[in-house]
Amino acid sequence: TYGFEGRQADRRESIQSLLTGLLMALVVIYAMLAVPFNSFIQPMIIMMSIPFGIVGAVTGHLIMGYSLSVMSMFGVVALSGVVINDSLVLINFANRERSAEMNADDAIYSAGIQRFRPVLLTTLTTFGGLAPMIFETSRQARFLIPMAVSLGFGIVFATLITLVLVPSLYMIVEDLKQLFGSREMIQLDGLRKAD
Repeated sequence: TYGFEGRQADRRESIQSLLTGLLMALVVIYAMLAVPFNSFIQPMIIMMSIPFGIVGAVTGHLIMGYSLSVMSMFGVVALSGVVINDSLVLINFANRERSAEMNADDAIYSAGIQRFRPVLLTTLTTFGGLAPMIFETSRQARFLIPMAVSLGFGIVFATLITLVLVPSLYMIVEDLKQLFGSREMIQLDGLRKAD
């Protein structure tokens, strides 16, 4: 048998504890979203932007020429909490429109139009705040740059996907509700006629 020791063993332990922390954070985020939305499916729609944020973080490392490190993973963990804000804004606005007797299609369409500017501004200001660190060239900053790259590029990529993916998933869920709801109605009508 053989095993990596020293710095490599420390890095492996750090990554394992980070992944455990990320899973726990995702469970807590899901629970915190499920309670106010009173739904098990809508928090999943909101959290669907997290994997795309990770793709953006990896792409950012490729563009900037940095390799993935433990600090990059710290950035990804932080990114998972930041990225859901845009989806949350869209879904919350659509739900408010639905409570005002608007149908699902018009509600998510209105949410996309009304919340486009806040979503875009949130993303641009976050990336703009991280840009000085991302493009810093001093040796002292090189330790923190991978974390900033993960956060900055991850949120930009996730926002672009969120503006298309979240409304689409919202409508898919509504279509499935109507499909299965209409089947239940047909079965109930069939039972009434049989009686």
